[in-house]
Amino acid sequence: MERHIPIRLGMVGGGAGAMIGNVHRIAARLDGQFDLVAGALSSTPEKAKASAAEVGIARSYDDYEAMARDEAARPDGIQAVSICTPNHLHFPVAKAFLAQGIHVICDKPMTATLDQARDLVDLARASDALFILTHNYSAYPQIRQARAMIARGDLGRIRLVQAEYAQDWLTEDTDSKQAEWRADPVKAGAGGAIGDIGTHAFQLARFVTGMRPERLAADLSSFVPGRRLDDNAHIMMRYASGAKGMLWASQVAPGTENGLKLRIYGDKGGLEWAHETPETLWFTPFGQPTQKLRRAGPGSVVKGSRVPPGHPEGYLEGFANLYAEAAAAIRSGTRPDTLPGVEDGLEGLYFIDACIRSNDADAVWVQVMP
Repeated sequence: MERHIPIRLGMVGGGAGAMIGNVHRIAARLDGQFDLVAGALSSTPEKAKASAAEVGIARSYDDYEAMARDEAARPDGIQAVSICTPNHLHFPVAKAFLAQGIHVICDKPMTATLDQARDLVDLARASDALFILTHNYSAYPQIRQARAMIARGDLGRIRLVQAEYAQDWLTEDTDSKQAEWRADPVKAGAGGAIGDIGTHAFQLARFVTGMRPERLAADLSSFVPGRRLDDNAHIMMRYASGAKGMLWASQVAPGTENGLKLRIYGDKGGLEWAHETPETLWFTPFGQPTQKLRRAGPGSVVKGSRVPPGHPEGYLEGFANLYAEAAAAIRSGTRPDTLPGVEDGLEGLYFIDACIRSNDADAVWVQVMP
């Protein structure tokens, strides 16, 4: 990889001990493309300063607005910012930094509401800065392999799209910090499981197939008594091409850990991929033996690997691939279509909105986007 002077990076949210903040920090520095120099890591000045000291950030801010303003005025100010906050802060934080011409790398879903997503699209388009959304699973090498194979016609005409993301960590009521904000409509937005993990499954199917469903019918459930947002979703989807799809998202499925899976079937063959074994893509040409395609193995058509085959890569490296692509995009001023942006984020919010509209009308079929 060509060496460059690291891009000066800031972070909002994701203080010491926050899982997603640590993931973003590791991913940003894995290829030496970013240098984390500033942050507003917590909602209180004391926690923010303590977190900054613990993770080694030189400049700590009490709030993100002051950080955006002051960093933009510095000759050595940050060039990009990572947003690792609960969902309800994604929009105001992104707005503040885009207004200062600072590139934004934001965790998903893009915003808490569809109206905010529409506004953010306008803000991003009007800004000289890039907006990048960390749908990290789309950066796995074997997901890129699947996308390339479908694009060149290896599966033929796509008929069936099956996506699922199952977890069990919310099977019982819990007062953990991570569970608390995800179950709060004010902080998480209108979607529970569909917003937290359903948007990942939706985006992954969209990314790999290149197809967006026109209509869907959603049955959402909140199995844990008193839970205000959905913790399980069964969704049927119809595509303009005639293809049919199903998506299952659950956080109350005991025995599952991080069960993101994708199965795509066309009239010439099928593909299967699972996040818990991410280095393997199964390809079955119709009427022929199943082929096991390994990361960086024979027939690989994509880059994104750091170590030889047999040395496992996974979750952190997927995030790091997005950060490496983000660095290249920031330097060139152009975002490639493999790097999720505001349009992908808007589609995710339309997906959440359509699921809720359908469920509220007893799982009727609804249009996904206008």
